[in-house]
Amino acid sequence: MLLLQNARIASENSPVLVESDVLIVEGKIQAIGSSLAIPEGARLVDARGRVLMPGMFDAHVHFRAPGFENKETITTGSEAAINGGVTGVVMMPNTRPALDSATAVATVLENARDRARIPVYTSGCVTKNREGKELAEIEGMRELGVKMLTDDGDTTADPAVLLRAMQYATEFGMFFASHCEVPELAGPRALNEGVMSYRLGIKGSPACAEEIIIDRDIRLARAAGAHVHIQHVSSKLGMETIRWWKSRGDVKVTAEVAPHHLLFTDEHIGDYDTNYKMNPPLRTQADCDALLEGLKEGVFDLIATDHAPHTPFEKAQDFISAPNGITGLDTALVSLYHHFVEPGKFGWDLVLKRYSAEPRRLMGLPAAALEVGQPADCLLFDTEAETTFTRDFMKSKSQNTPFINQTLKGRVDMVILGAEILLER
Repeated sequence: MLLLQNARIASENSPVLVESDVLIVEGKIQAIGSSLAIPEGARLVDARGRVLMPGMFDAHVHFRAPGFENKETITTGSEAAINGGVTGVVMMPNTRPALDSATAVATVLENARDRARIPVYTSGCVTKNREGKELAEIEGMRELGVKMLTDDGDTTADPAVLLRAMQYATEFGMFFASHCEVPELAGPRALNEGVMSYRLGIKGSPACAEEIIIDRDIRLARAAGAHVHIQHVSSKLGMETIRWWKSRGDVKVTAEVAPHHLLFTDEHIGDYDTNYKMNPPLRTQADCDALLEGLKEGVFDLIATDHAPHTPFEKAQDFISAPNGITGLDTALVSLYHHFVEPGKFGWDLVLKRYSAEPRRLMGLPAAALEVGQPADCLLFDTEAETTFTRDFMKSKSQNTPFINQTLKGRVDMVILGAEILLER
């Protein structure tokens, strides 16, 4: 039994924080109100000044298992999620072997039940081994609860194959998440084509390589009557393309933006810093500004980190050879607070809608809510404290992030899921 006293409660439906007590009994919220009576045996937590909110949910993470456990495991990835206030995740299927069958999915889900303290869901491949040629074992994966199909890491290159998959799987209530990229245009995927690529002497990846497939896959979804979800949008025109299709109202399209595409530009790469190398690449300040407006406007339905761990050895290679990717689970919530909420660029209501409620709804799950009778799924956030992202602080097995050793304002103090306190600082 836990009584959180004098917390400031945040909601996706209101920018106003309401001070209240919250009583949690046997994993459920039993009472919310001012000056609640203290039940016998209850543990008291003085939450005065801190914000109580539903746990976050990340619909795009790479836990690298099976096959790449030297980068991340389901255990370390889920602990990184808890460290950042995230209480549920969806894994991508670009593992080895790829998650393209019921057998592969069942193994991952079984491991997650044994090794993670939070719910871990997984997507499944559109095509066998993500090769873009033959359809994956879609029906078997659906029977195990898979809702999202994606060849993430690459685009499903053959539009005829993707259209056929959409026509088939849509009947089962599944949807498609698209990594949008024309590989012939994207080139080495090192960085955005522009002033910085010219300055650094590296062939850049033009934004049109992404934008062409955004439009193509939405058109395919419209033809098939399918739901398509556009992953990690990085460009202004990409955002505007999604906005235009949404305005038509004749196709179901959702989209996500990653914190790093809101926060960083290609100019941050500086002297070939591979922590800023990702795919799609960081683009310009104009793109960052447009993506932020798209998030505030609702063009983007969710925030997702695309948590992509790599070993220090891999990231220590030269810029072109180093793999793409940035970790995000440990850092996302604090960085969103530091850079956007605290300066007043948007409020907690937007964070909760886009990084907690809508990602769960995308997966057909109920949104976590601070309401009487609901399961406890929440976190306490201290807006006055600071977090320094040292290697000791981070729980991910890899720390390929520009935030390493940076100090940001804000701190996740407690994470509660059901009857268990998963984290307490």
